[in-house]
Amino acid sequence: MQILIIGGSGTISASVARRALEQGHSVTLLKRTAHGAPKGTQVLCGDVRDEAGTAALLRGRRFDAVAQFVAYTPDDVRRDIRLFSPLARQYLFISSASAYQKPVGALPITESTPLANPYWQYSRDKAACEDVLMDAWRKDGFPVTIVRPSHTYNEKKVPLPLRGDGGSWQTLARMRAGKAVIIPGDGCALWTMTHADDFAAGFAGLFGNPRALGQAVHITSDETMTWTQIYAVIAEALGCELRPAYISSHFLAACGGAYDLRGQLLGDKTANVCFDNTKIKRLVPGFACRVSMAQGLRAAVEYALAHPECQQPDPAFDAWCERVLAARDAALAHFQNSAR
Repeated sequence: MQILIIGGSGTISASVARRALEQGHSVTLLKRTAHGAPKGTQVLCGDVRDEAGTAALLRGRRFDAVAQFVAYTPDDVRRDIRLFSPLARQYLFISSASAYQKPVGALPITESTPLANPYWQYSRDKAACEDVLMDAWRKDGFPVTIVRPSHTYNEKKVPLPLRGDGGSWQTLARMRAGKAVIIPGDGCALWTMTHADDFAAGFAGLFGNPRALGQAVHITSDETMTWTQIYAVIAEALGCELRPAYISSHFLAACGGAYDLRGQLLGDKTANVCFDNTKIKRLVPGFACRVSMAQGLRAAVEYALAHPECQQPDPAFDAWCERVLAARDAALAHFQNSAR
């Protein structure tokens, strides 16, 4: 099949491109530069936000499937409907499982769980994109398939709920230095992480799948771990002791400042999640996640330790952590003193 991927060098889009190549598909990437493109892909350098320029770049081409990884607003997908209605037999839109109801009313989460996230504009925009696309499917037969990932990662990314602009390394550095590490909430919320290669296996099975048209489906691991378990695996991989500091997610969000913790935490990573993956397994028979969460976490830590370029200090985040911990300690001391 002829596959067009809009993006192609991100955590999950690169894995999807590689998987499609392994399956023998012809893969073209539409991205602003050729940097980071997986070997074997053809790259069309352009910005999809430039509708006229993109239309000219794609003139005369036809695709069996177009996978859109960089659309975030209803206007983005309206543009795509205009661009790809005459060019694609299938349009796969990357939405987000963070769009599901927060707090969720019942577990496990299925594709029929309501989309309602009052904490995160990103998630609400993704849900609004879905509305536009499904309306185009119902009215005009636009061949959409909606895919909702949840916290997908690879070996180059240590997945954590709380980190600064420099990534996760500063938290690992705090662990290695014997410092307290902030864990949102009480650390008991259940979470799931999906390795990008596992996600790609499910996603690639949707290419050219007529049963996937007009459908929304999430692709996640069946496994769950608490945040305390996740941090403990990371500490063990680092060869150090975990010193957890449990702090309310609402307090952290209020202290966020430059960090959008209301969306990242209250709208996503402090919610209990457990996904029912029956639908993707029905659409893609044989789909199963092969990388356990513990395996993936250990591999990510090992990669970070072996690659100095991943070890970028983030003094601003480190200082923020210390201020939060000091505020907690001051409040506790004030309470203890007032009780005497």
